[in-house]
Formats: sequence, C-alpha cells, structure tokens
Amino acid sequence: MGSLVKDRMDGVKRSGMELRWYFVVLVTAAIAISYFDRQTLPVAISAIQRTIPISNQQFSYLQTAFLLSYAALYAIGGRLLDRLGTRRGFMLIMLWWSIACALHGLASGFTLLLVARFLLGMGEGGAFPAAVRVVAEWIAPEDRSTAMGIINGGTAIGSVLAPPLIGVVLLSLGWRAVFLFAGVLGIGWVIWWMMSYRGGALVTSNTLDARMLAQQLTFQEIIGIPSVRALVFAKFMSDSAWYFLLFWLPKYLYDARGFDIKQVSYYAWIPYAASGIGSFVGGYYSSRLLRKGCSLDRARKLSLGLSAAFMPVVMLVPLVPVQLSILLFSIAFFCQQSWSGLIMTVPADIFPLSAVGTVSGLVGFGGAIGGAIFGVVAGYLLGHGFGYGTLFVLVGTFHLIGFLVILLFAGRIQPLRTDDLREIENV
Repeated sequence: MGSLVKDRMDGVKRSGMELRWYFVVLVTAAIAISYFDRQTLPVAISAIQRTIPISNQQFSYLQTAFLLSYAALYAIGGRLLDRLGTRRGFMLIMLWWSIACALHGLASGFTLLLVARFLLGMGEGGAFPAAVRVVAEWIAPEDRSTAMGIINGGTAIGSVLAPPLIGVVLLSLGWRAVFLFAGVLGIGWVIWWMMSYRGGALVTSNTLDARMLAQQLTFQEIIGIPSVRALVFAKFMSDSAWYFLLFWLPKYLYDARGFDIKQVSYYAWIPYAASGIGSFVGGYYSSRLLRKGCSLDRARKLSLGLSAAFMPVVMLVPLVPVQLSILLFSIAFFCQQSWSGLIMTVPADIFPLSAVGTVSGLVGFGGAIGGAIFGVVAGYLLGHGFGYGTLFVLVGTFHLIGFLVILLFAGRIQPLRTDDLREIENV
C-alpha cells in the first residue's frame, strides 16, 4: 500500500499539480458528496410523499433532525479531529454519513426517515472542520481563502448535480435507489482518501510553541475568546438563511411555482451553480487583496461585507416572474457561498493548527443551530397562514446582522501569538 501511495503522489507531481492542491481537490470532492447527500431528500420529497405522507411541519422536522445532530457533531467532531488527526478522523466521519444516507432508502415510514436523517447529520458534522484542518496543514495564509473557496465550491458541485441526477434515478428506479446511489459514492471516496492523504507539516507565523499552548485550552476558554463568539453568532445568522434556501428551494418551486419533478431537475441546479462561482470568486478576491498589500483583517472583512450587501435581493423573489426569481436566487446563492468560504477560513487565519478543528467546529455548530431553529420557524409560519414572502424578507436581513456583529465584536483578524494564548489561558 505504501508503494502504491508513493506512485500515486509521484504521478500528481509529474502531472504538474502541486500536492497541496491535489488534497484541496480531494476534499472538494468530499464536500460535493456531502451536499449531494443532503439534497437527496428535498429533491426527492415529492416522490417520497406518494409512499410516506409528509406535511410541511414534518418536512421541517426532518431538516431539524439533520441540523441538530449536524450541529452537535460539528463541535464535537472538530475537537475529535484535533485529537485523531485529519486522515483517520475524516475517514471515519465520511464512512458514517455514507451508510446513514443509504439507510434513507430502507425507511418505511416518517419515524425511520427521521432517524436516518439524524444519523446523516451526525456524520456530516465533521466535514468542514476536517476541510479547514487540511487547509491549515497544507496551504499558506495568502492562499487559504482561495483554497477554502474551492473546497466550499464543492457544495455547489454536489447541489448542481443533485437535481438532474436525482431526477433521472427517480424517474427510472424510484426514490429509494437515490439514497443507495449516494451512499455508494461516499464509500468510494473513503477508499480514495485512505490511499492518497497524508498530513502536512506547514509552519507559519503561528509557532510550534503556540500550537502546544493551544492544545491546553479548554472548550470554555476557547468559547470565551470574543472573536470566536462573534464568528459563531455571525454563522448562526447567515446559516439560518442558507439552510432555508438550501432545503426549501425545491419545495418552494413545487408549492408556490407549480413545478413538477422534471422542471425542478431542469432549473433548480442554476442557483447552486452560482453558489459555486461565488465561493471561488469570494476566496480569490480576498487572496488577491492580500497579495496587493491589504492587511489580513481588511482583506477578509471587505470581502465578507460585499458578500453580505447583496443578500437582501432574495426579498424580491415572490414579487417577480419565475425566470427572474431564479436569477435572484442565483445572486443570493453566489453571495452566501462567497461569505461561507470566507468565514470558515478565518479560524485557520487566527488559530494554530491544534485548535483549528475545535474553533471551526464551534463556528459551524452555530450555523447549524441557526439553520435548525429557523427551519422549525419556517415550517410553523407556513403552516399558520404566512407565505414564503414573509420568510424571504426575514432571511434577506440575516447576513447583514452577522457582518455587523463581526465588525463590532470580532476584533482584528490576525494570527494569535503565544502571548495572546497565555493571556487567554490565565483569564
């Protein structure tokens, strides 16, 4: 096995791709699979409802089950990755969520579907903390936002592929086969990962001394850092909007625009494609600012602010023809994923490697909790006489609130020094 891995890595170098970017591509594929997996239910919901009756409120419970376990394992998984290491930790979580996704196809009623959704969230909760650790291990600071932009673009790849591929499988093999297909994809990636990945040894301005000190910080001490709390809250707000858009877009097209499965397959991929472009553009723009001499703080905050500024366009979605609403969704998805890649880069900007998984896990935990809470709120409002227009007005404000909190409470975005960590430890 060792010689096979060496031959593979030598092949990567000969092909002209640097090893660090090969691993970025590898992680991007994992994130793509994760977003394909989580889109299986929303896209297939119309077909599932012919076998298992599911109300709007129950649909929101399915998303909440996913997000609650996703949130918990985001935080725990980040800490676990700091203990197990990236290679072994990522393998375990990917294997878990692939099996959980396949279990959806065995559900005979709402309760079993709920359990499968909960198990899927448990596995996927560790994906982005693992991705941030790969970036921290292999990518220099000036390229990190670009790398995270590429990795975050995997969310778009999975989401773009989901509607047409799921539509084909639905129409030919039925909804149960969709989940089995997704599970097999994930297991294939696990084999690729174990054959390819090894840890990096990148040492930046965050010294080895700082790494050792960061390992001693407890959860409470890390949560007590103002920049961590600000990032968690900002992610809480932005992901409340994101998970609503992600999970409810297909259902909105079914319910409010009268789409059928074929139409959703044809059109629902467009905003997700825009999200992938936004993810890369946001990361590249921030890296470019750094190379032009901007401080790390300014490069990140300017890019985040521009991403948040255009999110309110989603408020106009119910007021325009369907073609224009797809364009507005696309703008919102573009800006959201630009924002998401950037905000998940910040833990690697600030913290040593030994704390990156924990901090990024806490940030992701905040986002998943926001998505879970607002998902229930959305289901309740739709079930009690409110329309989608009310929800779009709400989600159009969330990124602006999150950005304001970052400006007021996050402080400067810059690497923590050993003295900073000692001060935190002694508080």
